[in-house]
Amino acid sequence: MKRTVLFLLALILMPSLAAQIQLRGYNEALIHPELYTTPWKARWISLPGEPQNVYGVYHFRKTVDLPEAPESCVVHVSGDNRYKLYVNGQLVALGPARGDVYNWNFETVDLAPYLRQGKNVLAAVVWNYAEQKPAAQISLNKTGFILQGNTEKEAVFNTNATWICQKNKAYAPWWDWTVLGYYVAGPGELLQAAAYPWGWEQPDYDDQAWLPAAQGREGAMKGSRDYPERLLVPSPIPPMEYRKERFDAVRLAEGINCPQAFPAQPTPLTIPANRKVRLLLDHKQLTTGYLSLLFSKGRNAEIRIGYAEALYLANKEATTKSYHLNPKQNRDVIDDKLFIGYEDKILPDGGDRREFTTLWWRTWRYVNLEITTADEPLVLDDIYGTFSAYPFENATAFSAPGHEELNRMLDIGWRTARLCANETYMDCPYYEQLQYFGDTRIQAMITLYNTRDPYMVKNALEQGRQSMVADGITMSRYPSAIHQFISSFSLWWIQMGHDYWMHRGDEAYMKTLLPAFRNVLSWYAQWLRPDYSLNYVPHWFFADWAGGFDYGEPVREKEGNSAFQDLLYLMTLDAAAEMEQHLGSAALGEQYKQQATSIRQTIRTKYWNARKGLFADTFAQESFSQHVNALAILAGIVEGDEAKEVMKRTLTDDSLIQATIYFRYYLNQALAKAGLGDQYFDNLQIWRDQMALGLTTWAEMPEPARSDCHAWGASPNIEFYRIVLGIRSASPGFEKIHFAPALGELKEVSGTIPHPKGNISASYIVTQKGQLIAAFELPADTSGEFVWKDKKYALKAGKQRIITEF
Repeated sequence: MKRTVLFLLALILMPSLAAQIQLRGYNEALIHPELYTTPWKARWISLPGEPQNVYGVYHFRKTVDLPEAPESCVVHVSGDNRYKLYVNGQLVALGPARGDVYNWNFETVDLAPYLRQGKNVLAAVVWNYAEQKPAAQISLNKTGFILQGNTEKEAVFNTNATWICQKNKAYAPWWDWTVLGYYVAGPGELLQAAAYPWGWEQPDYDDQAWLPAAQGREGAMKGSRDYPERLLVPSPIPPMEYRKERFDAVRLAEGINCPQAFPAQPTPLTIPANRKVRLLLDHKQLTTGYLSLLFSKGRNAEIRIGYAEALYLANKEATTKSYHLNPKQNRDVIDDKLFIGYEDKILPDGGDRREFTTLWWRTWRYVNLEITTADEPLVLDDIYGTFSAYPFENATAFSAPGHEELNRMLDIGWRTARLCANETYMDCPYYEQLQYFGDTRIQAMITLYNTRDPYMVKNALEQGRQSMVADGITMSRYPSAIHQFISSFSLWWIQMGHDYWMHRGDEAYMKTLLPAFRNVLSWYAQWLRPDYSLNYVPHWFFADWAGGFDYGEPVREKEGNSAFQDLLYLMTLDAAAEMEQHLGSAALGEQYKQQATSIRQTIRTKYWNARKGLFADTFAQESFSQHVNALAILAGIVEGDEAKEVMKRTLTDDSLIQATIYFRYYLNQALAKAGLGDQYFDNLQIWRDQMALGLTTWAEMPEPARSDCHAWGASPNIEFYRIVLGIRSASPGFEKIHFAPALGELKEVSGTIPHPKGNISASYIVTQKGQLIAAFELPADTSGEFVWKDKKYALKAGKQRIITEF
């Protein structure tokens, strides 16, 4: 009955569709109002006679004569699965940003800078992976391309039967390679150069043999009408960053001697006829982007391009390969190691200055080229990458003289955060490229502490809402064509919403999320027993890749009886109660608060083990973990000196199930809340170990690791500011700022983080006389508080300095 009441209340308070649509759109101001309410004049187009959902790469062209170059020419463009749009041979847009068929993104582009008086050619490549698409790629399961002019002035560019098209028969999916570990990021590309329509995007290309495009339905934006197609919405994020990158060095050359400048500079490399060559290129650090390879001659040759984060140790005793049996060890070392990774393959046709650029971006530190020539030499004219990632800009500063290791950690963490964010946050760029909401909570906080970006966190929250099913919970990851439920991640998603509210405010938007939060908590309420413990919560209840956790799940009993479950639910009720009381239903907020209080009062009775002075994982008290005790501190089950003692035992008792790099985010938060933040630097060994292994991004888990790039490990990019400098939000929108530094052994440290109204800066100097000189700068219209040794100092907007005893 309780769940029914909550569900009905959620329906009553559900915001209107118009309110939801109003939230979206990076370039929304450029969109003509009529496009929201009436069907588009442009139609979805495709290749005539082609099955709707088969693997294929297709080209579309439209030639337009303009009497003069326009000052502006705004169009809206999308495709299924994906597209690249060129104007007069120049790439102007890629997309669409990942979403789902009920929220199908389109990009808004001003073509004017690329247009000229006279003949102009718009050209697009559209590809459909069909059943072989990446897990993160949702599709209507039919190929399509659409381009809509913003007004009648641009209507000449609208997609319809005046566009012409051709299938590119050069492409096929390429799967003849091995990846160690779970991989769902799509196939490689097999390109037969002899079948490629070279120059198809250029204005002077001969397209007379191309066919008029097949017209499908007209486009329509979400909410404009009853419409069975993709519901178009403005892309909620800006275009990705693109910049050219070159490889650092050739680490291995077999069968050839390379010029000294290759590949760091554009330097032709000729592979003689009838030769087998292997080149191992090292970028020196992990990156994501589009690989481009320029080549000439080499008819009937074969080029295999492999991509890897690192090389794997050769294990002659193992009968199979896995990242457990073939660990990567030091990422800088290549001796006695195997190259294992996904591939693209090119079959050259003997032509000059051919350019292969991957349709979708790749991830690599190492690129392995295996080249076999036939009777004609092959010339590698150049090879380079075009870096691609979400356009985050780091707005922080951090300085700790004499502790350069800390800045190196920040650099590695920032690179990790960048590479794990493209059109969505991603768990990892190499293997999955999926936005998991447990990971995303940490990634969102990195964004909030390090950038001024107003789009990405909001997009992640919105996609969590879009993933929800009728049962009431979110999927574990979204967008995703493969449904999966990690029930714990629905709770972290709510807490991510609370984080966003506390650091950015945005109350109008947050109010629209409350019904979704209520649905999740309503779903959980059905598992709450009369004793205020959760029953065994269904689906995958992931906690951490910790030794002692079965497939990442916390220790639970058949009936549930799980401290981890109860504490995570309790913490989420606390967050939801606060949001409801400020933004939504005060009555519902009070109900959540009462539920949380009832659960909180039972935790010690059920799980406290007086002999160990720790909280057990279950009623049986046969298992103990750092995870449960960290959550007990964060949930306020223990406070003050008792919390300190629990935290000390949690860190020193090796019999506990140990937290890995992911859950260290919560462990270190508990450390700070227990008043032991000065020990934070003593708890960075996991990160130091990874740096010693030559990692340039933070790995998914302790060795042996599958993924070398998981942003859930980049929490130092939060905690150096939140724990060390002590900067925390003390009220919604960061309007009140709390400073409680934990300096450890540091004698001087300073830093700056972005704030919605400017910057927050703090610096601390310990003098030889035993004084602490603390200086702060707060943005306008804010206030704050500095806490040091249980003494509180009021702060106001602007600069101020406090001198006290260290």
